[in-house]
Amino acid sequence: MQIRCPTLIFSFASYDILERTQQGPLDVTPWMRWFLGCLDRAFDGAEATLADVLRKARFWEVHAGESFNDRQRKVINRLLDGFEGKLTSSKWAKLNQCSQDTAGRDINDLVKRGILAKDTAGGRSTSYSLREPGGAEA
Repeated sequence: MQIRCPTLIFSFASYDILERTQQGPLDVTPWMRWFLGCLDRAFDGAEATLADVLRKARFWEVHAGESFNDRQRKVINRLLDGFEGKLTSSKWAKLNQCSQDTAGRDINDLVKRGILAKDTAGGRSTSYSLREPGGAEA
């Protein structure tokens, strides 16, 4: 069973391991191992979150002098936040509640400016990826 609340997991597990420690020979080594493992996983999670925040800040810093319409800004932020699946013009239109033509113009503008890259599959399955500052695709 997986509970989504890390604090709740920590609380239940903490009481369980502390209870076992108190009933045994008072050796706190198992509890210390458990606690340090929790702490290590928390650091890993914080590091991943910080990397995402810095990546997003770096993108907007590099493109600070450029103009984006609200639709472009919205989708770029979604991509930077971890958009699931492939970005297509249909998804763009749905996200922004705009026409396919408007979505196409927004996307083409970002492709021309080197912010989006057209993925290898073409035709009706054309999708786009965000390019990281410096030219790499995200």
